Amino acid sequence: MSNLDESLELIGAIDQGTSSTRFLVFNGKTAEVVTYHQVELTNYYPNQGWVEQDPMEILRTVDECIKVSMTNLEKMNIAKSCIKAIGISNQRETTIVWSRSSGKPLHNAVVWCDNRTQETVDKLIKKTPSNNSNYFQNKCGLPISTYFSAVKLRWLMDHVEAVNSALEDGDGLFGTVDSWLIWNLTGGVDGGRHLTDITNASRTMLLNITTQAWDEDILNFFNIPSSCLPQVCSCAENYGEMKSGPLKRVMICGCLGDQHAALVGQTCFTPGSAKNTYGTGCFLLQNVGTKPVISKHGLLSTVGYKLGPDEPTMYALEGSVAVAGSLVRWLRDNLGIIKESADIETLALEAGTSGGLVFVPAFSGLYAPYWRSDARGTMCGITQFHTKAHIAYAALEAVCFQTREIIEAMTKDSAADNAEFKGRSLQVDGGMTGNRLLMQLQADILGYTVLKPAMSETTALGAAMAAGKACGIWSLKAEDLTTVTFERFEPKATQADVELRYTKWKLAVEKAVGWNFPPCSSSTSAGKHQTNNPISLLFPGLFYILTSLAAVYWEEILQHYSTI
Repeated sequence: MSNLDESLELIGAIDQGTSSTRFLVFNGKTAEVVTYHQVELTNYYPNQGWVEQDPMEILRTVDECIKVSMTNLEKMNIAKSCIKAIGISNQRETTIVWSRSSGKPLHNAVVWCDNRTQETVDKLIKKTPSNNSNYFQNKCGLPISTYFSAVKLRWLMDHVEAVNSALEDGDGLFGTVDSWLIWNLTGGVDGGRHLTDITNASRTMLLNITTQAWDEDILNFFNIPSSCLPQVCSCAENYGEMKSGPLKRVMICGCLGDQHAALVGQTCFTPGSAKNTYGTGCFLLQNVGTKPVISKHGLLSTVGYKLGPDEPTMYALEGSVAVAGSLVRWLRDNLGIIKESADIETLALEAGTSGGLVFVPAFSGLYAPYWRSDARGTMCGITQFHTKAHIAYAALEAVCFQTREIIEAMTKDSAADNAEFKGRSLQVDGGMTGNRLLMQLQADILGYTVLKPAMSETTALGAAMAAGKACGIWSLKAEDLTTVTFERFEPKATQADVELRYTKWKLAVEKAVGWNFPPCSSSTSAGKHQTNNPISLLFPGLFYILTSLAAVYWEEILQHYSTI
């Protein structure tokens, strides 16, 4: 042990995502990854549209990843004492409630893309004075939607007695994944700290993004006790020390929601700069500066980051797509048309085109810019000509078309607020960016240069940068930042071809909405564009069938009398 190198300054990063957990170790001087370990996470689907995870499994995967990474360091002759701080990035909105006294979760984690709460959303919207899903937008920047934590927490209080009783008794603690991890890693029932950072807090619907505090009006509306909420901190400060394991006594100094961490990791520090992350979903964030921009075109207004208690809060506009990488997993696991996720590129290249087929992957509704929870997945334009290769190609196109819709909305919002959108190029990251066909399609469909950084681990890097800044190791001044090199993808397709395909996409989206509605409900929450009475959606088809039958019957009568 005495021969281990103790001269390095390293930062650890917990990257807890929807599909897996990772722990990465970064060199604090070069931003290079020294080692990492990754463990896949189990998702449970107890009912259609429901997505859950075991909070204890989340915690175990974090412990495993840290232990294996520390073993890797020792094999590299590097002392674990070189790790000076730890940062956390995490899947956002996923909701956990646990017991303050026992430390045990009171229900499985309700994952961000879970849509069991639609009935709860309908009731909450009816409760607003104007039947308006955007009633609290000026406060929290978000619509009332199945996506956000407050709605999930309200559902748990209404349907899980253990949760409701614990919150009433003051024993229940609520948090997103970051809060659950920090509380456990800093001691749990033995003095664990109940904290969250401002980016994760801004995704709950309970934070006033202007005052940067929990909002009493919103809490009263949802009837959620403030006693269950974590303390809100900046993204770069001391959250407490690790209480056990190989990194015992190392400080947790950084925390951001995963998409915000990627914004930092991509060094989008100037207003107008933006990045798009292609992961389980697809998330495009644009830095809009020190004042929030309230979207009028279906985007989310959110906190971008706050890199220290005394640093300015930077805001962002966000476009969220629910299904991106999870679509590839669906093609692999449910349809079986590929064996590995990476195979989709090879399969799509066999066709080289979608052949006019359009795939709208609205598995849990459509997020930005539509916010239509009644939408469902749809394929349009299918003929006998099409093969699984065309479906694979259309799936990749779907990710790109959704990104274009978000950028168009973002451009409108930015222009309305006199903030320049630095268009014509887009910085990208996430697991799907390894698919070169996807990146070329994105460049073609946007007409933009797509810039993929050589450092692919930008989400974990952002968390490490925040932790490094807090402990004085990592300078985030422009002149001190490591130069980022990019792989460039330039547009190659003709504009006429792209516009034709995009027009078909828009038509297919129209076909995808209106497919899901409560059988006995007289109203829905999809907004002013959705029919209030779901049964009326059947009238056009029913009218067509009846009139067609009547015409056939009348023709038979005429033929009968013509023979007499």
